[in-house]
Amino acid sequence: GRRDLTVAYGGDAHNVARSLVVGCALAGHHIAVASPPQYCFDDADLALFASVNADVGLFDDPGAAVEGAHVVYTDVWASMGQESESATRRAAFAGYSVDDTLMGQAASDAIFLHCLPAHRGEEVQASVVDGPQSRVWQQATNRMRAARGALQWLVTP
Repeated sequence: GRRDLTVAYGGDAHNVARSLVVGCALAGHHIAVASPPQYCFDDADLALFASVNADVGLFDDPGAAVEGAHVVYTDVWASMGQESESATRRAAFAGYSVDDTLMGQAASDAIFLHCLPAHRGEEVQASVVDGPQSRVWQQATNRMRAARGALQWLVTP
C-alpha cells in the first residue's frame, strides 16, 4: 500500500480524530486535523501523538487541512450524550461542513469517509456523503467485519 497518503480530518478532536492520528502514524501517513480552538486536542493527546511519532498538522481552517489530501474524514458534531450541546456545537463548527467546495481542495482522486450516522446538512453535505467520492458504505461494511472478528476472538477459548 501507499505510505505517502495525507488524511484530513475536520471537526471535533475527540476519540475518532485521536484514533485516526495514531492509525496514520502506525501506517506511515500524514494527517492534518482542523478543529475550532475550543474543540482541539489536549496536552495528553499531543503527548500520545509524540510517543508514536505522528506526522500531524493542526489547523483551525478546514481548507488548509484538506489542501491536497487523499482522504477527507469527518464525524458528527454532537456525539451521543452531547445532544444538549447541539446548538453550541453547530455554531462552533460552522464552516467545517464537508461540501463540494472543500472536497475540491483535496486531491482530485480523494475519497470521503465518515463513521456514520451522518447528519446531512451539518458536518457533511448530501452531495458529498452520497456522491461518487464517498466510501462510507464500504467503510461501514469493513467496520462490521472487523467488529465480528474481534467479537469472535474475544469469545473463543
